[in-house]
Amino acid sequence: MTLASLAPFIFACLVMELTPGPNMAYLSLLSAQRGKAAGYWATAGVLIGLLGIGFLSLIGVSTLVASNAIIYEVIRWAGVLYLVWLAYDTLIETQAATPAPPQDVLLRESFMRGLITNLLNPKAFAFYATVLPAFIAPESAYLVNGLILTLIYVAIATAIHIVIVTAAGSISRFLDFNAGRIWLGRSFAGLLLLVAIWLAFKTAR
Repeated sequence: MTLASLAPFIFACLVMELTPGPNMAYLSLLSAQRGKAAGYWATAGVLIGLLGIGFLSLIGVSTLVASNAIIYEVIRWAGVLYLVWLAYDTLIETQAATPAPPQDVLLRESFMRGLITNLLNPKAFAFYATVLPAFIAPESAYLVNGLILTLIYVAIATAIHIVIVTAAGSISRFLDFNAGRIWLGRSFAGLLLLVAIWLAFKTAR
């Protein structure tokens, strides 16, 4: 692989990650509500999820998901329902006006939610099944080059997510007072619900 041959793939990765989706929405909203640390841990969860889906794609799982309508729909609706549950959980927590959980609990929850949100994101499976293989020459070592492209994609995605978290997390320090956090929590829940609705329609076949 040369830099010239990688340039179109890098551009495709940038377009993919700069297009609004569940990961971008969740990371920005979480960081604005809970701060940068929670956002960075959620980013780590997304990173592990992207690597996991990438490795699965190399053994054909992503292609199976993309080509099998039933499996695709199960993952798609599981992702939608998970986002709806996150919206409901956030709203209940906000209405109860409960204090933020201990930092270690918050970071662990953020990591797991970032991981699950990504694993249930059909957009990631579709990328690995349709876009990434198009940049691997038929005569090349598929597994090796597939792994290289996966690592490049994950690195680009993670860099963009870190920028999003850093920017959104800067808002949280202005919302230390309780009223501001309650307002943001309700907004967070509403926006998560909108993302779930968007995902339901955007990923439909």
